[in-house]
Amino acid sequence: MSLHPETLQNLQILTLSKAGFGAYQQVLQKLIKALVQQPLPAVVGISGAQGTGKSTLAQLLVTELTHRGICCAAVSLDDYYLTASERQQLATKIHPLLVQHGVPGTHAIQRAISDAKQVLVGQAVALPVFDKALDDRLADKPKAQLQLLIVEGWCLGLSAQSEAALALPINSLEAEEDAVGLWRQYVNQQLAGAYQQYFSLIKPLIWLKAPSWDSICQWRARQEQQLWQQRGKGMTDTQLARFMLSFQRLTEASWQQLPARAAFTIELNHQQQALLID
Repeated sequence: MSLHPETLQNLQILTLSKAGFGAYQQVLQKLIKALVQQPLPAVVGISGAQGTGKSTLAQLLVTELTHRGICCAAVSLDDYYLTASERQQLATKIHPLLVQHGVPGTHAIQRAISDAKQVLVGQAVALPVFDKALDDRLADKPKAQLQLLIVEGWCLGLSAQSEAALALPINSLEAEEDAVGLWRQYVNQQLAGAYQQYFSLIKPLIWLKAPSWDSICQWRARQEQQLWQQRGKGMTDTQLARFMLSFQRLTEASWQQLPARAAFTIELNHQQQALLID
């Protein structure tokens, strides 16, 4: 199955090595072959930690599927973040750490569920847009009737943890700013609730498997540098290091949970190159 020239051109922009380009091309070909056989309408998921290339893969798939006559679009779970004022209310009411976007409980998850359901019954949907540099939501995209929606998000497919797993802090953020575990218990409760309803609507699930937590932090730092270059706004190194700690618990849980739940697993090496796909 050959890819459309525009897809290949976009893939070349990633400046992969010759081997990396070939591997990624094979990954795309296998995914496209599976997705074109997917009953429509459908909501497909791409799960993976920060910096693994979720949005890049989503856009490559949208380009290729569009050329194959499938009306599709991509949205990030990040686009469903609550507004800054809504998160401030959560921070005041429940825990100060909830002012920061990121973890389950900081998304408008009921809207995400509604959008997915609209796609699945063939209704037009206006997808949200969140600007991370502004840390707030922008105007929605125009309404469109989609045959396939690709959702990418760092915690897609994850399940809540046990009380025993929550008991001990795993990093300095949890130890110093959530000593009694109120924040992580709230996040866990949210993940156990409506997020599971949302995840049940997403089939199949594609997982971009990073090699280590250290690699993820390095890749996310690279993204922040690009944000500074493009927008002149972003987090400092210190702010980013603290920000990443809020994702560590569930990211590490993904290595235990997602192998059995993802329909496709794309393994990445330390250079962010796709090694194989199951």
